[in-house]
Amino acid sequence: MNRNWKRQAGVGLLGALGLACWLPRSAVGGTDDAAPGDAERVTPVVRAYQRVRDSIVNIGATQTVEVRGLAWNIFGGLIEVPREHSTRSVGSGFVIHADGYIATNAHVVAQGAELNVTFADGRMYDARVVARDNVRDLAVIKIDPDEPLSPIVLGRSDDLMIGETTIAVGNPVGLHNTLTTGVISALHRQMEIGSGLVYRDLVQTDASINPGNSGGPLLNIRGELIGINTVIRTDAQNIGFAIPVDQLQALLPELLDSETVNRVQVGMTVAGRDPIRVVEIRSGSPADRAGVKLGDVIQAVNGRPLTGSVDYLVSMLARRADDVVHLRLVREGRVVDAKMRLQPVPKPDGGQLALNLFGLDVEDMTARKAQRIGLSVKHGLVVVIGVERRSPADRADIRPGDLLVYIGKYRTTNLGEVGAVLANVRPDDGVDLGVWRKGRRYLVEINKRVYAR
Repeated sequence: MNRNWKRQAGVGLLGALGLACWLPRSAVGGTDDAAPGDAERVTPVVRAYQRVRDSIVNIGATQTVEVRGLAWNIFGGLIEVPREHSTRSVGSGFVIHADGYIATNAHVVAQGAELNVTFADGRMYDARVVARDNVRDLAVIKIDPDEPLSPIVLGRSDDLMIGETTIAVGNPVGLHNTLTTGVISALHRQMEIGSGLVYRDLVQTDASINPGNSGGPLLNIRGELIGINTVIRTDAQNIGFAIPVDQLQALLPELLDSETVNRVQVGMTVAGRDPIRVVEIRSGSPADRAGVKLGDVIQAVNGRPLTGSVDYLVSMLARRADDVVHLRLVREGRVVDAKMRLQPVPKPDGGQLALNLFGLDVEDMTARKAQRIGLSVKHGLVVVIGVERRSPADRADIRPGDLLVYIGKYRTTNLGEVGAVLANVRPDDGVDLGVWRKGRRYLVEINKRVYAR
């Protein structure tokens, strides 16, 4: 059964729920590679696909919850019997770093208690959410690969031309690595998705995209990423929309922020692709004490040359407190070496912050505890055990028993992560809380804007 997520009549997010459309690789003949002597058949589209095929993934999101029903026992009486009920959605994504970082749409990973990633060659890995942004519908997930992956080349979207060739590759209706082509039909489109959510500055294309293409790449003829497929018009044909790659580039420093994700303080912000330039330094931070200056260009981290800003962000995510990081910088045309010792970001009390800011009484729920209530998860959860009357959380209709799974952009699996995200929240700040609530048959994700007191 195919079921599109629809936010309003005529507009649908591309993620499809409950798809079971899987084809074995052995059922399809042919090869991705041209035979000797067939060079004239290798068109620019073929070459573009060959560059990216190892970078594109199928993403499966599964929830398993316990459903209680009635059954007759051997004595002729009715008893309550627990049964497991699973829901599954599929989408697409693409590798942005060799260490296992993958970008996709936020709605692809929404409500996925268990995520897995499958490559074109059949390799499958468990995945976890690093961070997501519902407003821009972008997310980054992480796998632990056996060997370095092939990242896609991030292009640019500020120079796109109406009429230029576009290539969409993804997992439409469960058909792995399907390629379609078209052109850019229009630029700077705006789509109202519903509930006050508006996607802006979208790229419109007539390349055929369908449910399951969500989160997959829109490419130019060189095989460079120019957009992330996200929305289709369900009341028309060949009208699809993609988030410009420049929006992903601008958001990645927040999604891959080491100070929030793994609580390691660096103290500087970088921007740009080539070169990667320091645009902010916080006073007294490790970067400041190491002598890093505004405008410095970062060429290498610990002797490893950087090929883009994602390299720098991921290299910082791999560090821990007290690690010494060697930077090779270029300052006013000369090479400068800097050495900085990273610091731990103080661990705030997540439970106390949630209570003080929102009136939420929360506690950790381990994977084992989750299984006792019928939830199959590989990581912990944070459960709401109480809500203060007339508090911000009460006014937002957050209830005891809700699972607090997202705060702003970040996935929260324990109180330490709750504290990390809430540490910088100030009174009257609006914070987006994502909770899972057990419905009649399965978990429902509810997103609330809550204002700190």
